[in-house]
Amino acid sequence: DVAETVLGQSATPETVAAFRKELKLDLPPHIRYGEWLKDFVHGDFGTSLANGRPVAELIGWRLSNTLFLALTTAMIAVPLAILLGMLAAFYRNTFFDKLISTTTLSFISFPEFFIAYILISLLSVKLNLFPSLSIIDKHMGFGSKIYAILLPSLTLTCVVTAHMMRQTRAAIINVLASAYIEMAQIKGIKRLRIIYHHAFPNSLSPVINVVAVNLAYLVVGVVIVEVVFVYPGLGQLLVDSVAKRDLPVVQASGLLFSIAYIFLNLAADILSMLSNPKLRQSKI
Repeated sequence: DVAETVLGQSATPETVAAFRKELKLDLPPHIRYGEWLKDFVHGDFGTSLANGRPVAELIGWRLSNTLFLALTTAMIAVPLAILLGMLAAFYRNTFFDKLISTTTLSFISFPEFFIAYILISLLSVKLNLFPSLSIIDKHMGFGSKIYAILLPSLTLTCVVTAHMMRQTRAAIINVLASAYIEMAQIKGIKRLRIIYHHAFPNSLSPVINVVAVNLAYLVVGVVIVEVVFVYPGLGQLLVDSVAKRDLPVVQASGLLFSIAYIFLNLAADILSMLSNPKLRQSKI
């Protein structure tokens, strides 16, 4: 019980009961949730049960840290995945293609925390290149923050890049099987030019959809990585609040993650439609 957790074991039953009434914990869960949701719509996230601070104040800085980590990872992962996908399609069925495919499949097969611990063991413990804990504060400079988040960003990059690269490769190879691509090959156009000027532009629709979906996964998937690296983001706050049974913080954090995931998936559908002339010009 959160009241007993906050007051401690020495609190009397009367004190606990009074504190529960003050926090409205004596009300049924559905009533408490309805009141919280009504306040949330008006911009009031409520008050933390654990420390009495406004939830918006607790979430603000943590949310900016999570977005900073996700944006940094996306800036590395998206161009890298597209480049590797194009190269894998260009060198299809070669050693390079098989090496990239095997590596990315390995990253997809392992959970994020396993990859994180492997990177910590290699790059932090053995080589001492990066800090094992990504602890940042509000007064750190931009360069110091980048250095602090390199390991968690690299962990997320491995997972997200693997998904996007394989989908990009598949999309380009699918376009390469088209009749107009075969005609271009018959005319003697170089394969690299065919991929860059013909295959890749016509595979943009599925690629954009995959990128947007993986960005949605990236925003939600930071929770595990933040916990492993003790990174002060929204995911770490969510896990800590669950342990403390701090329901207002858990509800606000979970809802923000849900909104971000739904928004990015909606953006994926819209961008996919806009980048596909057939879907853009279709009439309902």
